[in-house]
Amino acid sequence: MSDIEGIAPEVPPSGPGCVDCDADGGWWVHLRRCASCGHVGCCDSSPAQHATAHATTTGHPIVQSFEPGEDWFWNYRTEQAFTGPDLAEPRHRPMDQPSPGPSGRVPADWREHVH
Repeated sequence: MSDIEGIAPEVPPSGPGCVDCDADGGWWVHLRRCASCGHVGCCDSSPAQHATAHATTTGHPIVQSFEPGEDWFWNYRTEQAFTGPDLAEPRHRPMDQPSPGPSGRVPADWREHVH
């Protein structure tokens, strides 16, 4: 556990994409990783907003961007962004995975479905 309550840096991410979208055949715009349990969910611009749903149902308030080149954290309780510790690898989605993604499931009119 880190010095910041709710962050467990040693926990790896749950996978390369949104666990819930993968389960139901959905797609995402960007990915967020739960800093407590590693659950990877889709962002609030995505149709299903699984990262926020995960935070609400589990009480895990802190996520980190799971996008290449981004390392910011977000606290849903305080609605504030902050910097934090390095989390376990991998720290972002696979570089060959597009955003939005995953490849083959994003509709051509995807921009009409974002929040």
